[in-house]
Amino acid sequence: MKDDCIFCKLANHVFDTNIIYEDDDFTVILDVNPATKGHALILPKEHYADIYEIPEELLGKAAALAKKLVTALAKKLGADGYNIVQNNGETAGQTVFHFHMHLIPRYKDDGQRIGWEPGKPSAEELSELAGELKDLF
Repeated sequence: MKDDCIFCKLANHVFDTNIIYEDDDFTVILDVNPATKGHALILPKEHYADIYEIPEELLGKAAALAKKLVTALAKKLGADGYNIVQNNGETAGQTVFHFHMHLIPRYKDDGQRIGWEPGKPSAEELSELAGELKDLF
């Protein structure tokens, strides 16, 4: 646990919060500033700043947990869909530098706009970029 990290403190019961699920690796809480009713956060109990730091095995567990939770929560809350959001870096919208996943229930006409403006690259630009990137792996 990192002493100056609010999410470490929430995940490890230093502060009271509204926990909806917990296991050995994660605490899942309701977001205090929800996008919609039922917006929850998956918080690892150990501190990892972002996706670059979290071990792959734990990241896999977080993804499996997200699936388990949204499947049950969608039924309970009557959600029409779900956004699972995970930001990395300030430019990408990360405001708390402790890896976390947002589970955001979506309801018809809920007024939320979670998305981006689609770009319009040419077929040639996409092909060139794909050629440059596939060699990384």
